[in-house]
Amino acid sequence: MIKKISFLILALFFSSQLSAGEVTSFTKNANQVVFNCKDGAKLSLTINSSSVVKVWFDPSGKFSRQNPSFAVVNDKLENIGDISVNEEPSAYEIFTSKLRIRVNKNPMQLQIFDKWQKLIYSDYADKGNVVNGKGIKSYKNLRSDEQFFGLGEKTGTLNRRGKNYKMWNSDKPCYSTTEDPIAKSIPFFMSSYNYGIFLDNTFKTEFKFGTESEDYYSFEAPDGAFVYYFIFGKDYKDIQKQYITLTGQPIMPPKWALGFAQSRGLYTKEAQALEIAAEFRKRKIPIDVIYQDIGWTQNLQDFEWRKGNYTDPKGMLKKLKSNGFKMIVSQDPVISKKDNKQYLEANKLGYFVKDVRTDKAYEMPWPWGGNCGVVDFTIPAVADWWGKYQQKPLDDGVSGFWTDMGEPAWSNEEDTDRLNMKHHLGMHNEIHNVFGLTWDKVVKEQFEKRNPNKRIFQMTRSAYAGLQRYTFGWTNDSGNGNDVLDGWSQMENQVAVGISAGLGGIPFWTTDISGYCGDITDYPAMAELYTRWMQFGVFCPLSRAHHEGDNAVEPWKFGEVAEKNTKAAIELKYQLFPYLYTYARKAHDTGLPITRGLFMEYPKDLDAAKIDNQFMFGEEILVAPVLRKGERVKRVYFPEGEWIDFNDKKTEYLGGEKLPYKAPLNTIPIFVKKGSIVPMMPVMQYIHEKKDYPVTFHIFPNYEDEKASFSLYEDEGENQDYLKDIYSLTNIVCTTLAKAYVIDIKPEDKGFHQSDKRNFVLSLLEEVKPNSVMIDDKEVSFIAFEAFEDGKEIPGNAWSWDERGNKILVKTPDLRKNINIKINKN
Repeated sequence: MIKKISFLILALFFSSQLSAGEVTSFTKNANQVVFNCKDGAKLSLTINSSSVVKVWFDPSGKFSRQNPSFAVVNDKLENIGDISVNEEPSAYEIFTSKLRIRVNKNPMQLQIFDKWQKLIYSDYADKGNVVNGKGIKSYKNLRSDEQFFGLGEKTGTLNRRGKNYKMWNSDKPCYSTTEDPIAKSIPFFMSSYNYGIFLDNTFKTEFKFGTESEDYYSFEAPDGAFVYYFIFGKDYKDIQKQYITLTGQPIMPPKWALGFAQSRGLYTKEAQALEIAAEFRKRKIPIDVIYQDIGWTQNLQDFEWRKGNYTDPKGMLKKLKSNGFKMIVSQDPVISKKDNKQYLEANKLGYFVKDVRTDKAYEMPWPWGGNCGVVDFTIPAVADWWGKYQQKPLDDGVSGFWTDMGEPAWSNEEDTDRLNMKHHLGMHNEIHNVFGLTWDKVVKEQFEKRNPNKRIFQMTRSAYAGLQRYTFGWTNDSGNGNDVLDGWSQMENQVAVGISAGLGGIPFWTTDISGYCGDITDYPAMAELYTRWMQFGVFCPLSRAHHEGDNAVEPWKFGEVAEKNTKAAIELKYQLFPYLYTYARKAHDTGLPITRGLFMEYPKDLDAAKIDNQFMFGEEILVAPVLRKGERVKRVYFPEGEWIDFNDKKTEYLGGEKLPYKAPLNTIPIFVKKGSIVPMMPVMQYIHEKKDYPVTFHIFPNYEDEKASFSLYEDEGENQDYLKDIYSLTNIVCTTLAKAYVIDIKPEDKGFHQSDKRNFVLSLLEEVKPNSVMIDDKEVSFIAFEAFEDGKEIPGNAWSWDERGNKILVKTPDLRKNINIKINKN
């Protein structure tokens, strides 16, 4: 009876809306087919590749849009040629090498099958495109076992099924573990049925994954062109790569950005910056970056150093640089009105967003600086004007920016007055979600114009799909503002939020380590939470400790034990730099995230799809950070395969179940997949403090007659030569034989190599001391293990054996030539 009533309610609901009716004909132009409906509506299908289809439904049949796509930069994915349409009595069909696309005639219904005739994706009955005023809502068939991942930086579980989401960039400090929307809008998701959908609409779109019915899910837009891309792939990785091809490759950060960074809301003073920097070096805690928050400026946003806070900014930056530091300063997208000649200048030039009611500059209340004018970055002339201003601190020696509050701030759903803002390219309801994106585009393009062949560092809070072309990200103001000590659930959800950011095309991101929100009044009580947040945070590709106001979150503030443990975590991040930087290049090439949900690497593992608080760090390393107060034994889920404890390099765990792992405060649960090689470097106080550092390849051999391999990527690290494919690779393969390990190292230098005088060190666990080691068919001298440990200079080739840890070490100079190493077992 209940089901019957529900059906009647749905029937009444749908009857109040208009669905597309009967298809009567079609027209074709090269790779585009337009289907004409009896009521004047039209459906356009553009075959962008054998696996990507652009779908555009227009009830007016005009196919016009206010602005071209802000996100899609390349829709010519494949030379499809002139496609054919087969007409049958009840349907039209289009075939590609991977898809069978069917448009049923009456009622109109889009269905997409794979080449084996398996239905992948289908409109729900005749509700594929339901019109309600200016809005359109698309209903799709929902399978009982279908799961959804994506939508970029969102809270809650990774699996989106059973939840609703909105795209409306929102300033939500101290957001909860279920709050939506937050700061970024990336309307792209993937289904476990091997397809993805990118809804290319910048209005306040909504996604409802089975909350309205067990039979369908939906996505909708209240206005604007209803355009989306269907992307078919063999797995999640394949789908994401195609999405990135559509929306653009991520830029690579400068190498130092992958080190550790320290920040605070009131980091706004010259003496303070120098003092903090000196303290890090004194305590030998590695760090590359110090931030300055918005108070560094004299006025928002004139890029002038605040008088009284900074007496010699150029001198400060020179001192910091000499000690291996970079400084990042914030930008806001507004100009304060009070006592600010920059405001008068911008207003006279007409560079502010207008109030549609007055046609004058819209006055935006701002958290700092009183009322402000909102800079309209969609005006072409604004770019060069803004670029000249932002270049001033760069010329002083600043290394980059974090673009903060680009929603713009305080412009959430309830702030309806903001909808009266009129931008050069349209009203605010269309531009809101891309406001930050247009700003970041200006920042990057102006940086590159005035600092040729230099990589930008720009980290943003609020943006839209495609932001990876211009910027990196952080996950907004996390933590518990009411009780900073009760931020454990917020920290735990940051794992899923960060993984989700990566799915939205943001491979380079950070959480605010410690959580941004809440006054810290009891540092000893906060020490455990801070330690665990740091142990997770060092596995964010970018790692920044940051907290609001004058709440200090330097490691030494939390006591000796916390300092020791957080220092060790930071040191591990630096040791893993060669591995991380290799995956940074892969992220640029493919768009695949560095921190990945287990479901992405193991899409057939149903249990892996349920894991929200662990992640893969690249393909070889599994990280299961401790995220709960007082927890000392972590139950870790191991996907298929065999996993080796990275902390002792020898204990093995069989995949397919959850197993307990002891994790006291000094331990991060980290595991390496059997048959892997992980490159590492010595601890340095900043990235590449020493150019000629040795690279240690930690080898976790595979079974007999099987291989383990890795290709180490290196480049100059700060210029844009990587875009010209100027780099080097070091390919290493370890083959396990019955009586030997055979290791082949083959360099590929493409206009770059790191050093003329560095060494490679191979580290491999073996229960029995080897009989001998051969390099290029010559026997290598054995030396005492202490010589390796002490870091003494050892000429030529050498090997050693650690009886305490059953570890083989082999050292050989990196002469950029092929090397064959044979470790003969006893």
